Amino acid sequence: MKKIYSLAMILMLAISSLTLTSCDTDDDIADTLWGTWEGNMYVTGYYNGQLYQTSYSVIAFDKDPYDYASGSGYWIDYYSNAPWDYYASHINWTVNNGYITIYSIEDDTYFKIYDYSLSEGYFSGTVYGEDGSSHQFSLTKTSSPNWGDYDWGWDWNPGYGYGQYAPARQKGSKAQASGSNQTMPIRKIAGSNK
Repeated sequence: MKKIYSLAMILMLAISSLTLTSCDTDDDIADTLWGTWEGNMYVTGYYNGQLYQTSYSVIAFDKDPYDYASGSGYWIDYYSNAPWDYYASHINWTVNNGYITIYSIEDDTYFKIYDYSLSEGYFSGTVYGEDGSSHQFSLTKTSSPNWGDYDWGWDWNPGYGYGQYAPARQKGSKAQASGSNQTMPIRKIAGSNK
């Protein structure tokens, strides 16, 4: 009887450690995301019947101090051949069971990332739009407020900083094409025809 009780306890401990691991993993992913990432998200935008594709993207993930697996931030896409220079939007993001969901506030659009590789310096994978479109992306971390990035001790350099974030547009504002009163269209993942 004592042997069955011991096996049952071991099994319960193993199961409880697996259920707690997913929360820790989400927190670890959120902690790694925290900072500014630059590269290309391969987003497109339609304007006057013309398709334009980004040449560069910047995404900042700021952690919520009360919920370590979520936060806010901004997403800026730069265009080199469009009537506008960039499109910026505020974002809210969450990590749940390893899946990253990004909500673009100005677009009122969700993006999902669940097939990815993430390290302290590189973030790559596939981003999925609400309309079913998807595309590969590759980003490099350019700034991080994580305390692990600092050297502690007597030689600590107080000149280290949190990095300079690009200014985000005020909530509710929309990018406009130069010389036009039309607002830029909703952000879409490349390859989308909607």
